[in-house]
Amino acid sequence: MAGKPQKNLAYSVLLDFYGPVLTDKQRVILTEYYDEDLSLAEIAENLGITRQGVRDAIKHGEAALDELEQKLGNARRHTRMQADLDRLFGPGYELTKMKDLSQPGQYACKEMVTVCGPKGAIEKVRILGPVRRETQVEILAGDGFKLGVKAPVRLSGDLDGTPGITLVGPKGSVQTEKGVMVAQRHIHMLPADAERFGVHDGQVVDLEAEGPRGGILRNTAIRVTAQSQLECHLDMEEANAFGLGGTSVVHIHC
Repeated sequence: MAGKPQKNLAYSVLLDFYGPVLTDKQRVILTEYYDEDLSLAEIAENLGITRQGVRDAIKHGEAALDELEQKLGNARRHTRMQADLDRLFGPGYELTKMKDLSQPGQYACKEMVTVCGPKGAIEKVRILGPVRRETQVEILAGDGFKLGVKAPVRLSGDLDGTPGITLVGPKGSVQTEKGVMVAQRHIHMLPADAERFGVHDGQVVDLEAEGPRGGILRNTAIRVTAQSQLECHLDMEEANAFGLGGTSVVHIHC
């Protein structure tokens, strides 16, 4: 008898990032399939639909997650950390790599934490690697209202003047002194790309988005390194507001 089909657990990572923008049916089915490890038959029985209906929903949900990954480059809430790992996960703990991200050397980890603010909490926030000298928590602007924190817009690594937050893991909790931010929109590129577009590292440009909901995205930072892959990083709120998808066209204005 054939065994259970091999599941691509990368979709579990993407579900954590992009689950809220799926349809309710897709989100429920993908959660039961990937996070709860239920079979097609079990999900069909729970929802009162056929196994083929479950199969179709998984297929369409995975396609939607792939498109969101292409569109947003995993630019949802996440945290990067180093010194706090021992207190959250136990002494000497090492992160478990789960999926490579689009930028070389960066990856999503199996581990997740709960982010707690004065007004509320957000569970299952994915940790990204590699580890860093200081813990950084990137959230959406809307998350700030739920958490009760006012997170400034910053580029990764610019932590001075940012608020702290409480992180809760399976072995303990940590109150950070700083590190909560909303990611500033930016474009990663190689030096050759920068020369082609006539820009330089650290420059701030405008992006013009085409389409029925198009417009101008100002204050977009250029980040040039020899290890970058050409990619524009917007968060989910920005991309949805401008109706941007994987095939959308944007223009750089210096």
